Amino acid sequence: MQIEDKPPFDTPFEWIGGEARVRALTERFYDLMDLEPGYAELRAAHGPDLHNARERLFMFLCGWLGGPSYYTDQFGHPRLRMRHMPFAIGIKERDQWVACMDQAMGETEVPESLRTRLKNSFFQTADWMRNKGV
Repeated sequence: MQIEDKPPFDTPFEWIGGEARVRALTERFYDLMDLEPGYAELRAAHGPDLHNARERLFMFLCGWLGGPSYYTDQFGHPRLRMRHMPFAIGIKERDQWVACMDQAMGETEVPESLRTRLKNSFFQTADWMRNKGV
């Protein structure tokens, strides 16, 4: 029986490096979405201004990773699926979101073992949010 290594920190928020690192990850994610042609459908789904999306994802990720609960303090329960229903989310959008976040995690030097764990969680969440077949 193999025992999984205990993470080096109590929360992913601490492991990633705190609020400044979550901010850097969020900013890089949206910058990549703007810059990379491979994320075109994902970018198109966000409308012309990314400011609110950047801020809300930052606030959400802080709490989701085990840090300050900015998002729930301001907006209540995330209700992710309900809040994303107005947007067509299929396999392509899911895969672009996960790929963009994975690239952002790599470029902001999220530790590899944490990056792997987060990518799994991000994929499961993104897949659950799909509301169209393809």
